[in-house]
Amino acid sequence: MIASNGRRVAVTGLGFITPIGNDRETVWSNLVEGASGVGPITYFDTTAYSTRIAAQVKDFDPELYMDRKTARHIGRYCQFALAASKQALAESGLQPGDMDPDDVGVIVSSGIGGMEEIEKSHTALMERGVRRISPFTVPMMIADMAAGIVAMHTRAGGPNYAIVSACASSGHGIGEAAEIIKRGDAKAMLAGGAEATITPLTMGAFCQIKAVSERNDEPEKACRPWDVDRDGFVMGEGGVMFVLEDWEFAKSRGARIQGEIVGYGASADMYHFTAPHPEGLGASRAMKRALDKSGVAPAEVGYINAHGTSTKLGDIAETKAIKAVFGEHAYELAVSSTKSVHAHLLGAAGAMEAAACVMALQEGVLPPTINLDHQDPECDLDYVPNKARRADLSLAMSNSFGFGGHNATLLIRKPELN
Repeated sequence: MIASNGRRVAVTGLGFITPIGNDRETVWSNLVEGASGVGPITYFDTTAYSTRIAAQVKDFDPELYMDRKTARHIGRYCQFALAASKQALAESGLQPGDMDPDDVGVIVSSGIGGMEEIEKSHTALMERGVRRISPFTVPMMIADMAAGIVAMHTRAGGPNYAIVSACASSGHGIGEAAEIIKRGDAKAMLAGGAEATITPLTMGAFCQIKAVSERNDEPEKACRPWDVDRDGFVMGEGGVMFVLEDWEFAKSRGARIQGEIVGYGASADMYHFTAPHPEGLGASRAMKRALDKSGVAPAEVGYINAHGTSTKLGDIAETKAIKAVFGEHAYELAVSSTKSVHAHLLGAAGAMEAAACVMALQEGVLPPTINLDHQDPECDLDYVPNKARRADLSLAMSNSFGFGGHNATLLIRKPELN
């Protein structure tokens, strides 16, 4: 069902800086092959840490996307966002600088923002005094700076901000960007997320709450959603950005439409700081709202890219939520967690996984959940274990849930031939 104002939202570009590749082709190949991006942390000494593994971005040269001065002065998460945005714009053919600045906006979501800069500046303060704090600390530590930098470098002058909702951040960001287009406040939006939190403090904090896997000797097997031996999520980093456009505007300029954002639902668990509602009540409300707003019947959905973090409580709660929304159709759905391959990109996770849905619909292939060797009896759906699967589907759903009880669901349609 098209929104009452008649506007539809097309996906015309995707950009990737991720632990499994820094371009679309490499990312898709590794998703389908189940080639894990997880390995030992090399950024700092992890000897004292219970978790010594993560999914780091590899072979990233920021100067391919920006000049040396910019690369030196902006934080790593901002570098990821700008690089992914330029990729997405190149793929879409959109040139914001040639348009009315109000017609193109930017939402870059991040769960934490410039954590690396915060830690460096605090170390400088403690070791060398207040006068050694970098003057770039304030602009580089705040979570909205990536959106500002992307606007400066792409000349996109429309709605511009960050959404911070932990691991649901970029799911919310894409959904809200679609709503901006639907209500006519922009013709196009750059939307997605970026995160760079494989740092001593962040990793230490997650270790202390026992949230991350301690399978240090087998890093590529550490993230194992729905497996009975799962022991926590695996930290990742990166940036993934979408170009979203008003459907008619995209068609008028001859853009290649890759998908359509047809539904978006958001909710709160109202339950706990870090644990999901045990019955998945908030998650199920977000999924139901996305379906209701789009006019799509549950039986029309063929694939869900689940939040699927590989935590004991989260995987069970999401399974219950899916069954509550889809009923018997839940057992006919294909459900997979690509986090098993690229790990958990925190604030960028929703964008990464929504992009996986777009590509899966285009290619007719569902990426697998790797490391699913012994399925938890309480998680009894079809999780596309270990091997990709061919499937010609028209509708996919992407779930993103975050600490604090934040939930975001996107519903994505394969476009008609145009």
